[in-house]
Amino acid sequence: MLLRLGASGAAVDEVRSRLGHLGLLDERVAGDYDEVVAAAVRAFQQERGLRVDGVVGPDTYRRLEEARWHLGDRVLTFTPGHLVTGDDVTQLQARLSQLGFNAGRIDGMFGPRTDAALREFQASVGVNADGVCGPDTYRAFDRLIKTISGGNAALLRDRVTLSELRTGVMDKVVVIDPGVDAGVEICEAISVRVEGRLAALGTQVLLTRTQASLSRQDEGQRADFANRTGADLLVSINCIDSASSRVNGVGSFYFGEPSGGAHSTSGRLLAERVQDEICARTSFLDCRTHPRTWDLLRMTRMAAIRIDVGNLSNAEDAERLEDPVVQDAVAEGIASGVTRFCAPV
Repeated sequence: MLLRLGASGAAVDEVRSRLGHLGLLDERVAGDYDEVVAAAVRAFQQERGLRVDGVVGPDTYRRLEEARWHLGDRVLTFTPGHLVTGDDVTQLQARLSQLGFNAGRIDGMFGPRTDAALREFQASVGVNADGVCGPDTYRAFDRLIKTISGGNAALLRDRVTLSELRTGVMDKVVVIDPGVDAGVEICEAISVRVEGRLAALGTQVLLTRTQASLSRQDEGQRADFANRTGADLLVSINCIDSASSRVNGVGSFYFGEPSGGAHSTSGRLLAERVQDEICARTSFLDCRTHPRTWDLLRMTRMAAIRIDVGNLSNAEDAERLEDPVVQDAVAEGIASGVTRFCAPV
């Protein structure tokens, strides 16, 4: 499904309803997909860390669906192979973490860690430890949450994980993900150079492009591959092809909510290290690091970043990216950033 300006029909009505439920649109007003709807969609995308284009594609539509749920609206449980997602799952994870139970990353995905934390919580309060978050469990939360305040157990655990990663790059498994959106040959050329530099240091490097079973367009599959390999880090290397030729520079992204909520501490630090090293070696504009909730960053269980190394629609960026010397410099910056990130402190 792809909805944009001028679209009409039941799907547009549903999008209007969901935006109205979130307070971004007057749901009492019916109509087609007009500029008002597009502006509301852009506001939602910005808030959720999605690509801001005012178009409702599969990712935006799925997030609109997730946003309609609040904790207590439905029964939640772990379903292998078909994870339940939604704002209510995010709220559940936050509550478990606040109470000291390790639900993993607060990402709105009901996975094995959230299931284990829920069962542990249920057992501790005398509720049937069946992993089903229903009325009895909600009542137990309501009784306890009023007595707990302060602290951030999830942040503390993230810092512990970060310290475990900082034992040197030699013993690490790093997944390199060459981008598919634009400049595929450039992304692959840089990725191979990064692989060579890290492998020379004793790092085990895996490239997603060599995995024939993966759909290169499906971020979820690439994230699942990284999770199954037990990787310590994931680095996705991309070029963009913006509609505007004025856009230029290199930017790095890590998992996090742009509003300042949950984020990956280790992902942010990795992004900062890589961003600094690339910019120190090249003349690209420094577009800094930013939190995003894109699937590749959200679904990975390790520190994961996406690097956009330039805009092919910008003449200066395009010329730089075609230069093997610049490709070498970018690869050296990425490898150096990874090495700095893993260095003992």
